[in-house]
Amino acid sequence: MKQLDVTVITGMAGSGKSVALHALEDAGTYCVDNLPPELLASLLALEHAHHGHRVAVAMDVRSATALPLVPRQLELLRQSGVAVRSLFLDASTDTLVRRFSETRRRHPLSNKALLDGQHALVQTIELERELLAELREQSHVIDTSTLRPAQLLGYVKSLLPVSTDRLTLIFQSFAFKRGIPMDADYVFDVRMLPNPHYEPPLRALTGRDAPVAEFLRQQSEVERMQSHIAQFLDQWLDAMVRNHRSYVTVAIGCTGGQHRSVYLVEQLAQRYAGQWNTLLRHRELDGLKAQP
Repeated sequence: MKQLDVTVITGMAGSGKSVALHALEDAGTYCVDNLPPELLASLLALEHAHHGHRVAVAMDVRSATALPLVPRQLELLRQSGVAVRSLFLDASTDTLVRRFSETRRRHPLSNKALLDGQHALVQTIELERELLAELREQSHVIDTSTLRPAQLLGYVKSLLPVSTDRLTLIFQSFAFKRGIPMDADYVFDVRMLPNPHYEPPLRALTGRDAPVAEFLRQQSEVERMQSHIAQFLDQWLDAMVRNHRSYVTVAIGCTGGQHRSVYLVEQLAQRYAGQWNTLLRHRELDGLKAQP
């Protein structure tokens, strides 16, 4: 019988958990939404007995009173040989408020007497953050604030083939003008490096294109920055593994998220691909591809 592979999706209401669950369902995973934590062990035992080996469950603040059980449950599953990945979907408070306004949905923690007024909704969202803080701390976080649904689908699907028994390094490029990713464990600012944007032949290209890569490769500052980031990771990644970290997201930002940050993410991902599970994300470029 194949090893049981379990994905647990938690996160803020309105952050895209249903989209993530659909991504897993499309990939052939048996999915259950809003599962009470008390039923997790029973569900997994039943599904495994019926020869299912990939299961995904979504849990959120609707099960608030039982959520403290989940971290211990996941640890027991790992100790019993189950491959467990825990994903936490997050978004900025402003983004969540806008989404609730656009969909006219009620927040699951909202009191009927408090339905009127944005201030009450903000307070409810902050309460939800407190209730979910421990789960967030122990999960791989995906910030959906600026992600289109197609981007989120791709990000979730990219995690499925990744082994859960060794560290996964996620390198992400982004544009500072669109905000720092909330899911970043480490953020490196490379806006001080020479900018291909000011070279007319390179402006429309990206850090993935050979002419831009060659331009940046010739800049001593870029080489030094890449070396410094690598030295930092070499110093601390083993310590993170000893601390039972499963995912580490390294975000590298420049002004537009098109040239410098993309180039460095590509180079660093290539450097570490043989040592760790390695994933690439280019927030701004992926967003352009996801446009209809």
